[in-house]
Amino acid sequence: MEVSDEALLAGMAAGDQEAAGVFVRRFKARVYGLAIAIVGLSTEAEEIAQDTFLRAWRYAGAYDPRRGSVATWLLTITRNASVDVLRIRREVPVDPGSLLAALSLSYDGGTEQLADALRLRSALAEIPREQATSVVLSVFFGLTAAEIASRDGIPLGTAKTRIRSGLLRLRDKLGVTDG
Repeated sequence: MEVSDEALLAGMAAGDQEAAGVFVRRFKARVYGLAIAIVGLSTEAEEIAQDTFLRAWRYAGAYDPRRGSVATWLLTITRNASVDVLRIRREVPVDPGSLLAALSLSYDGGTEQLADALRLRSALAEIPREQATSVVLSVFFGLTAAEIASRDGIPLGTAKTRIRSGLLRLRDKLGVTDG
């Protein structure tokens, strides 16, 4: 019988090393896959994955299931850690299109992550380019709407609208529902 993600996280919060080991093995491919898709370098992605699991262990007791699944919570930590790394090396220009190319890479985690990455890449290709670019810059590169507006030479309201509209279209294309 497989232990639920919530039970593993609760075990981690209680200091159960076995639960922590199972938790890391269960999520390491997805965490690493997201980190490499965002930062593009395996050494940084490995460090981000380690940092993510350290943060998860440290804050396991703060997890609130009403705000989303354990996987969503953990991947949000991964995304935030990845964006932190990107902000540190922001002086190095990054083409948002390179992220889309990175999403088609095969990760150590296997076909599940590759399938998710390909679905995301396909959905991004189906929405208007301005919206896709704004979503990628915001969600994966951590730029604020004001930074996107400045970068693209558009009004702040337009940048916000592009991000929101793009996210709503992606949600629809990917079949994401509240629940």
